[in-house]
Amino acid sequence: MPAPDQLTTDDRVAVLVADGLEEVEALAVVDLLYRAGIGVDMLAVGDDLEITSSHRVTFRCDALLSDVDLADYALVFLPGGIPGTPNLKGTRAVTDEATRRLEMDLPLAAICAAPSILAELGLLDGRRATANPGFLHVLQENGAEVSEDSVVVDGNLLTSRGMATAVDLGLEIIRFLLDDAAVEAVKKGVVHQY
Repeated sequence: MPAPDQLTTDDRVAVLVADGLEEVEALAVVDLLYRAGIGVDMLAVGDDLEITSSHRVTFRCDALLSDVDLADYALVFLPGGIPGTPNLKGTRAVTDEATRRLEMDLPLAAICAAPSILAELGLLDGRRATANPGFLHVLQENGAEVSEDSVVVDGNLLTSRGMATAVDLGLEIIRFLLDDAAVEAVKKGVVHQY
């Protein structure tokens, strides 16, 4: 991802991208973070930088997950989509990093079906979280305190419901990494009126 013209923080966000993702969930968040001056790397979890979404949109990632150290990132973000979510879940480096982050209370965000990965790993037991309506039962069955809010922030864990809530999630990540003033500036710039 091209670096923003003016970085507001040294913190960087890793977006883990698998074939079959819901592209808007990833790209809306990436766009908002760019506007806030937060550096983002879109990392392909497979062995090809070119990714095709669940809606057959093809784009190129910045690097392969295998070529970076996720410990270098302030926050890791898991977009959803089908079969993107199962493709993320089937990647050991993704599940290892999600486990490491939540066990060490490090920032992690997930949207749509992706929070189900965390639930199935046993990482949401006793935590507040949300997901796509079709996956809320997975969270509940694995001990999460389920919410239907657009975005749920539980400590260093941020979860969201789906494509239409991706902007809300992006704004909450900005608030998490920066502050309320940065959120208001981005909202004004993108004509976010509610």
